[in-house]
Amino acid sequence: MAERLSARQVVALVADDFSEIRYSERQSKPDGPLAWQGYDASRARAAERTGEQESVICGTARVEGTRAVLIAFEFGFLGGSLGERTGDRLEAAYTYAREHRLPVVPLVATGGSRMQEGMLALTQLQRVACQSALTREAGLPQIAVLRDPTTGGGWATLGAGADVILALPGAQVGFAGSRVRPPDADPSAYTAEAQVAAGAVDAVVRPEELRRTLGMWLRLLARPSDSAEAADAGTADAAPAPRHPAPGSTHSTPTDPTGAAHPTPHAEPAPVPAPLGTTDLPATGWDAVRRARSVERPRAADYLDGYFTHRAAISGDRCGGTDPGMLCGFGERGGRTIAYAAQTGTATRPAGYRTATRLIRLADRLGIPVLTLVDTPGAANDAEAERQGAGAAIADLFTTVASARTPITTLLVGEGGSGGALALAAPGATYATPDSYFSVIAPELAAAILKRPREEVEATADQLRLRPQDLAELGVIAHPEGRTL
Repeated sequence: MAERLSARQVVALVADDFSEIRYSERQSKPDGPLAWQGYDASRARAAERTGEQESVICGTARVEGTRAVLIAFEFGFLGGSLGERTGDRLEAAYTYAREHRLPVVPLVATGGSRMQEGMLALTQLQRVACQSALTREAGLPQIAVLRDPTTGGGWATLGAGADVILALPGAQVGFAGSRVRPPDADPSAYTAEAQVAAGAVDAVVRPEELRRTLGMWLRLLARPSDSAEAADAGTADAAPAPRHPAPGSTHSTPTDPTGAAHPTPHAEPAPVPAPLGTTDLPATGWDAVRRARSVERPRAADYLDGYFTHRAAISGDRCGGTDPGMLCGFGERGGRTIAYAAQTGTATRPAGYRTATRLIRLADRLGIPVLTLVDTPGAANDAEAERQGAGAAIADLFTTVASARTPITTLLVGEGGSGGALALAAPGATYATPDSYFSVIAPELAAAILKRPREEVEATADQLRLRPQDLAELGVIAHPEGRTL
């Protein structure tokens, strides 16, 4: 692990023009709320050693041109622990972010709650969770950076509760700190790299790349509709104005906890990617199946690379799993942000469905349109997939797509295998390439269920009417220009 940076050093690493927020802090009783003997002396030594008066500093700064509220922990001040005055500062930071429509960036390095303040320190986690929830409801993104160490309640609120989670290499990350774990616990399980593998962290980022990476995420999530003209006019660091529903929209208008209504985020649909490769339509159902299964046809990554000028990926379902067969993230196209969830041609696992659900919910909350690319022979159906909750994961994705307020556009780029593919498809806004098919079931399995011999599989494919032109005629999909394929 590299040298541990102080709070102000890590702020300087990622941002410019840091200006601290004014805090209104309570006056502490002698030795704190529990009259813990020696607590005042410990705080005085911590202040002298670090130059700080508390374990966290909060302020505004520009990260690669985007203004944000930064929350930086000072681990040298009592292990970056959370106490009542820490809670005061965190609440002030989140309140300022909502009042000024700014994203929040916690730069976390903490050992947990402050023992010398007992349960009053622990309840600060509820306070932080409330502030985070209010900020989420306000449609503002939260992007956390995990430093060494990030443990205890700080990880379980400011860290794991963020929309996007980045971590420094080798950082200790876990709910249990090093002194409270079982003696035989594998220390490698409590690292940033292990948390990425477990689906709890999106990426490990080297310190020298942190400013650029964080800046890209802030541009994508905090300024999703910026145009070059707005940037030239000097408004590039302004937060986006709330988007209103289109005239005649049936979108609901939610309210915040104070009862004040705020408009539902609204965005224009993502443009449909142009089909890559051949444009001639398959002659038969079996021809469509063969073409969709061909290793030579374009894959999801080809479409994403050609569609976006740049993109950033999220990873993991936050439930202990990842699926490399589901690519999720946010990209920029024509000066606007579009979210994407793309199957890569493999059987999609429960973690993949949960990651896509997480992606769509985040995009919906931020008012960012979603593009989904369908390409799977179906959901993974092995015993492990069942143990991981395949049915529940697919059901949750179906519900999320059906209830999303932001536009979702789908392009079928390969195989569309049954419900495992349909869960990612947008009703009424699904299109298809000539190298694709969509079917209630694979032709081989349909023939087996009907007790037909293998030589009748091709004829069964025709009966299923799974070709792109069949799907358009049936009204299942449409051509991007509205014409039947």
